[in-house]
Amino acid sequence: MRLFKIASFLLGFVLLSNVATAQDYTAKNEGWHVDLEKAYQESQKTGKPIMANFTGSDWCGWCKRLDKSVFHTPEFKKWSKKNVVLLELDFPRRFKTPAEISEQNNGLKNAFKVRGFPTIWVFDLDKDPEGKFSISALGKTGYTKTVGEFTTNVEQMFENRVND
Repeated sequence: MRLFKIASFLLGFVLLSNVATAQDYTAKNEGWHVDLEKAYQESQKTGKPIMANFTGSDWCGWCKRLDKSVFHTPEFKKWSKKNVVLLELDFPRRFKTPAEISEQNNGLKNAFKVRGFPTIWVFDLDKDPEGKFSISALGKTGYTKTVGEFTTNVEQMFENRVND
């Protein structure tokens, strides 16, 4: 029994140290979540769908272009605050994300069958009593040149949304 307590303590210490690392990790863009659970909580609170940006922030040229031409503009920032919860799912090559974030991002990449970057999915998320997520996808898009084109594409996805 004593061995179990020590092992549990060590496991708890490892998990806490990993969580601290994940808690220190932030999105490249202000206002974006990196943790699905936090995005889910905000989505539940506000009633907004989640918009997930699957990106290779440090190597993907089209991702960098989308970032600059859309995500960094005042128009997009104003639109997004009103309409969506932002989630950045990064797949960098020049630095490592915390293990929990990397595992989460890869799981979502597989769930959405993302094959290239940038890919932006808009979806609603629900959770069952056991804590398992279920996704209701509204649609996806990729690189677009302008904020207007991007937001129009996403707003068309809202038409697929089922409101309770």
